[in-house]
Amino acid sequence: MTVKALIASFTQQEDLNFLLTNRIPRAALTRFMGWFSKIENPLVRDFSIALWKLFSDLDLSEARKSHFRSLHDCFTRELKPGLRPIDQDPAVVASPSDGIVGAHGKIADTELFQVKGAPYSLLDLVGDSALVDQHRNGSFVTLRLTSSMYHRFHAPYDAHIERVTLIHGDVWNVNPIALKRVERLFCKNERAVIRTHLSTGEAVTLVPVAAILVASIRLHFLDMVLNAQTRGPVNFPCDVNVAKGEELGWFEHGSTIIILAPGDFTFCDGIAEGTRIRAGQALLRRG
Repeated sequence: MTVKALIASFTQQEDLNFLLTNRIPRAALTRFMGWFSKIENPLVRDFSIALWKLFSDLDLSEARKSHFRSLHDCFTRELKPGLRPIDQDPAVVASPSDGIVGAHGKIADTELFQVKGAPYSLLDLVGDSALVDQHRNGSFVTLRLTSSMYHRFHAPYDAHIERVTLIHGDVWNVNPIALKRVERLFCKNERAVIRTHLSTGEAVTLVPVAAILVASIRLHFLDMVLNAQTRGPVNFPCDVNVAKGEELGWFEHGSTIIILAPGDFTFCDGIAEGTRIRAGQALLRRG
């Protein structure tokens, strides 16, 4: 058995995984990682990336550049041009990011679920009753980004961004083990609520959820990094038009994006729990 396989078998034990990734000083470790990942020292960078490869399936062959200034520079890497083609069907909402499809389906009035048998409410997630009404009986899909994935996310459709709301919170791990054990986890973690309307008028909302080691979300159209250290207003009015596929920002490790859409949107072929999806791939289709 290889060292990587031995580590994987060890960390996949649910009790141990939950203990190692949650029963620790999550906020302090996340702040430390934010600082450490930006150190621009070749020895620190090379050791960190080598350790990252040991614990994950990190593949940098798609990266636009082969040398990185820091671990953070590697986390937020761009890809070579053309590797994430955008589905151009005007009826399709494309995936905003690479990810693994998690819980998805119809919203039962205002209730979603993070795993089977673990419901949470739209109001707890987005914190705004008017936005809840827009997505009542709609559709939702959860995309989980692992640490080794491409961390940038893109506009899923030609859209108008009207507001971003930062909701401060915790930094629980968002892997399936934690989702089974922590009730309403997405409603407890740091997250941003990005309100958009498609060019055809329907409301589609993106909710990037931060997690342990990644409580920072960079949004290009605000020219800001939102995290626990963000002070002052947490509501950011916007008046920004974005084109389908346009880069919106990045996570600084791995995390989750929840997409909320109207009820007449259906899932495209091949969308099933556990399926890997890439940015730009067909995700939802307008009815």
